[in-house]
Amino acid sequence: MILWLINIFENLPDPVQRLFSYVSFRSLMAMLTAFLFGVFMGKKLINIIYQFNFRDMTRDYGDISSKNKSGTPTMGGVIIFLSFLISMLLWAKLDNFFIGIILLAGFWFTTLGFFDDYLKSVKGSSEGGLSRGMKLFFQALFGLILGLLILSPSSPISPDIATKLFVPFIKNPVLDLSFFYYIFIILVIIGISNSINFADGLDGLATVPVSLVAFVYAVFAYIIGNLKLADYLIFPYFKGAEELVITLAAMVGALIAFLWFNTYPAEIFMGDTGSMFMGGIIGTTAVLLKKEILFLIAGGLFVIEFLSVFIQDYIGIKILKRRIFYRAPIHHTFQFMGIAEPKIVVRFWIIAGIFTLISLISLKLR
Repeated sequence: MILWLINIFENLPDPVQRLFSYVSFRSLMAMLTAFLFGVFMGKKLINIIYQFNFRDMTRDYGDISSKNKSGTPTMGGVIIFLSFLISMLLWAKLDNFFIGIILLAGFWFTTLGFFDDYLKSVKGSSEGGLSRGMKLFFQALFGLILGLLILSPSSPISPDIATKLFVPFIKNPVLDLSFFYYIFIILVIIGISNSINFADGLDGLATVPVSLVAFVYAVFAYIIGNLKLADYLIFPYFKGAEELVITLAAMVGALIAFLWFNTYPAEIFMGDTGSMFMGGIIGTTAVLLKKEILFLIAGGLFVIEFLSVFIQDYIGIKILKRRIFYRAPIHHTFQFMGIAEPKIVVRFWIIAGIFTLISLISLKLR
């Protein structure tokens, strides 16, 4: 919208017009806009959510005391999404192919998470949301739609590499997935969105690691969308991909604003409304940049959380008929061991930061 207004007022000085065309400037403004909206409107939105009686239904973790969190307002993802959306509408090029898909992903996954939170609140149970099968269906459906869009004639991604798999630390694609690319995208969307969802269990735990993953993908988006940098670092060039930097910056700003209220002790929880939104945006970005495998490193913390649930539920309980961890996801195991919640959160942030550094090393070490 800002760019549209700039184009209307053609008499503005040339330096002003050029300033607003820079991705770096618009990214910083997008982050600042999302943050300011989230901070100043957050309290009002929390009050509205509270009045609608959308409260958290705490799951029973046995020896882990969480009763003091029961009744805390949830659906805080609404704050994140609205902050993100307003910032995007102001600073992004809305006719950009990548931006259109990201906005679709934002609405899709926020709506999915919202209905899940709504049903839990109405039924008064943490188990009363959408069924696992229903969630997987809508995640898979979006993955299929995303695959069709990427392989459509309007896609800026060259058909020569659209179905190929890129791996960190290797310059050239390692495999052409051909038709199986659709299945791969579906698995990526399901895996990333659910792994981030699993990590949303302690106050402030998910926001900083997701912001770090977004930063990693923003760096890659800037390079892949810049012809000279892409050529220098031997990456495929996707015209318009640099606009994804605006997207990721807006999300980081929204997450920092949410952390203002979600830091321990939390005034509000993001719920599936927020975690689904974050997972959907990160997963979609990874696919659009063809950096899906990079998430295994950049999102290493979330991969660990996901694996802890998989190992506990499917290997431990279903096959071995016993628990492997005290509790899953893994952060609840550390709670069970008596480690204070803020300490667990900060240590997980540090681990996420290490994964971020390793991811950035892959830019040159290839």
